[in-house]
Amino acid sequence: MDNVINSTIKFFRETWIYMVVLLLVLLIKIFVVTPVRINGTSMNPTLHDGDIMILNKIAYKSSDIKRFDIVVIYLNDKLNNEKLIKRVIGLPGDSIEYKNNKLYVNGKYVKEDFDHTNTEDFDLSLISATTVPRDSYFVVGDNREVSADSRVIGFVSKDEIAGRVSYTIFPFNRIGTKK
Repeated sequence: MDNVINSTIKFFRETWIYMVVLLLVLLIKIFVVTPVRINGTSMNPTLHDGDIMILNKIAYKSSDIKRFDIVVIYLNDKLNNEKLIKRVIGLPGDSIEYKNNKLYVNGKYVKEDFDHTNTEDFDLSLISATTVPRDSYFVVGDNREVSADSRVIGFVSKDEIAGRVSYTIFPFNRIGTKK
């Protein structure tokens, strides 16, 4: 019996640090950052199908969601728990319009300083709104011609935004920050 107890104590002395590290890694993955895979082409040319990025789950605990951030959205009741990755275009209170492939926010032209495909003319009246509601966002994919985004699913609430992605970790030839 003493041998079993001694063996158990020896095992825990030798492995406790590994258990602590494993626990820390699990906690970080659950609460801070986690990898996400891009599925589909709605964010081309910025992000590609199969890219793996780091989702920062705490990004918006200390800062506000900003126009043009790339975010991960969990649309539980809209698309059967599907995870979407889109770009924030409209903030709460904004009036959004695309005319001749140019973005207008509250009637003023705003330069989109990233690559995207052609955007058909659009304004919020097409989804029965005049402004982005409080605690909601208007999001679109960079591949505007194929993206199922706020033009189709409507506004995204702040609670549906899981966090921000900006860093690609795979494939290796695409490692780096994306804007």
